Amino acid sequence: MVNYLFLCYLTDIFRTFAVVFIDIENLVIMGRIPTVTKNLLIINALAFLAMYVLKSTGMADLNDIFGLHFCLSSHFRLYQLFTYMFMHANFEHIFFNMFSLWMFGCVIERVWGAKRFLTYYLVCGIGAGLFQELAQFVNFYMIASSQISGFSMSMLAEVARQNATALASWTTVGASGAIYGILLAFGMLFPEQKIFIFPLPIPIKAKWFVIIFAAIELFSAYASSGDGVAHLAHLGGMVFGFFLIRYWKRHPESDLGFDEAGSLFAGMRRKWEDKNAGKSSTRTSSDFGRRESDWDYNARKQQEQEEVDRILDKIRKNGYDSLTADEKRRLFDQSNKK
Repeated sequence: MVNYLFLCYLTDIFRTFAVVFIDIENLVIMGRIPTVTKNLLIINALAFLAMYVLKSTGMADLNDIFGLHFCLSSHFRLYQLFTYMFMHANFEHIFFNMFSLWMFGCVIERVWGAKRFLTYYLVCGIGAGLFQELAQFVNFYMIASSQISGFSMSMLAEVARQNATALASWTTVGASGAIYGILLAFGMLFPEQKIFIFPLPIPIKAKWFVIIFAAIELFSAYASSGDGVAHLAHLGGMVFGFFLIRYWKRHPESDLGFDEAGSLFAGMRRKWEDKNAGKSSTRTSSDFGRRESDWDYNARKQQEQEEVDRILDKIRKNGYDSLTADEKRRLFDQSNKK
């Protein structure tokens, strides 16, 4: 049991300290946290602070009020499927989740835009809650059928009423389901992007990063025994996220820019490398077939960079779907320049 719990703890550490290999220019852009990601961070932090203060003073337990209770418990409310993802058990819990939200959510929101990112986040969170409810229902049924002779579905309500105190403790809190959905989105958008996971010495591709975490959660859901972690909820967030992404990808009106996303990252990296590579005193212009002076070359590159920055800023504010066909072409052409 000790080794298994240690594995769960390492999983959270690896997820938190996964560093995406992106260039310095993109890190500067990431410094400006997009709207939805920033507001989610603030809401979660305020909810945790309120929970901690009210609980420590004995006034109220917000996790009991807004946490997700088992559906057969008298404490269950439908709104808890939404509110539970903004509550957390302790500082370690919220730190791991919010760091992952900042690290990966910033990137995903800039590709999708605020509206689609928020929709995805909430769908994954609610989907994770539904998976958790299903897991608890199966667990409750298995326990009752093993202890009560002749147990049947018609007896569920009565057995639940008799065990109301115990079922009241079956409470789920945390944004982990939505966070695992974001991890999946990153792996599907940038499958070849390299990720360095502390303390592993070598980077791995994002697609393998997601597969490994899904496998760990699947194994944990099977092997866990009262570790207090909602592993099936994590998987539920990934499952709902997977089908939502597939739905969007198959509908032209909901194009997410899957093909362009990888090119965008690659283009950013190449621009940074070009800036630091040694440049000769003169350049050859492919447009005019003549040699350019440093002045002309720098002026042309500055103009191109300003146009790319304008397009990237538009993506940051309104999402990829807000770009015109010409802006998409310019961004794609720029990302493929060597």
